[in-house]
Amino acid sequence: MESELLPFEGNNIRKVWHNEQWYFSIIDVIELLTHSDRPRKYWSDLKKKLIAEGLNETSDFFGQLKMMAHDGKSRLTDCANTEGILRIAMSVPSPKAEPLKLWLASVGKEHIQETENPELSFERMTEIYRAKGYTDEWITRRVESIKARKRLTDEWKNRGISDNKDFSILTATIAKGTFGLTPSEHKNHKGLTQPNQELRDHMTPIELILTALGEETTRMIAVNQDAQGFNENHEAAVKGGKTAGEARVRVEAVTGTKVVSKENYLDILKDNADTLSEAPKND
Repeated sequence: MESELLPFEGNNIRKVWHNEQWYFSIIDVIELLTHSDRPRKYWSDLKKKLIAEGLNETSDFFGQLKMMAHDGKSRLTDCANTEGILRIAMSVPSPKAEPLKLWLASVGKEHIQETENPELSFERMTEIYRAKGYTDEWITRRVESIKARKRLTDEWKNRGISDNKDFSILTATIAKGTFGLTPSEHKNHKGLTQPNQELRDHMTPIELILTALGEETTRMIAVNQDAQGFNENHEAAVKGGKTAGEARVRVEAVTGTKVVSKENYLDILKDNADTLSEAPKND
């Protein structure tokens, strides 16, 4: 998803939702804390110091994600989640460090509220997608697919799957069985070339429905067979993907139309714009 601006004491800090948590632009935070005219150089020097102190750049705290730059272009940006930003704030001598910590606590509270009441996060997602121009029908399918995905990943975690690589392999297995394509192949088919372009945000409603079917079926198989560890859950993923794939073939046979579509979000925006331009205007 695209980055958003979050106001703090008259400044805007870019944030982006990734791996079910908020990540914030480190450069924006450094600029806020230090008022440095070279925040990138300040962060470069600070990062070297933190690495010397044991910071793992590949940890869940830090990473590079696509964010909208000042020139309007989407660029890879150094980001950190709440824990990472707090560590940075503790390393920068600044009178604004304490207010920043309190501000992050309020952001964390918002996330906790959404965790306790998932409907709040789904309402927020709905508002974001609607603002981007998606139809209500598409949004409904997308939210359903997110719920199915969350149920499956929670089940995997309870069944001994913890490595991100294993999550990716299992996901690709379901997708291959469902569509005959891995997620990366599916992205290429849709002409999606940017790392931050989320495949599911570019799926058609029927693609989303079948994705949710494959993942929910996989979850049910894992539960019924009490699958434990990677190998047994991989077997469940193969079966779940095959089931959704058989449904896809049936849909294609009945409709005479291929399910896997080259249509993407950019096409959706264009179609909506064309519809609006062709609509009769009231004088």
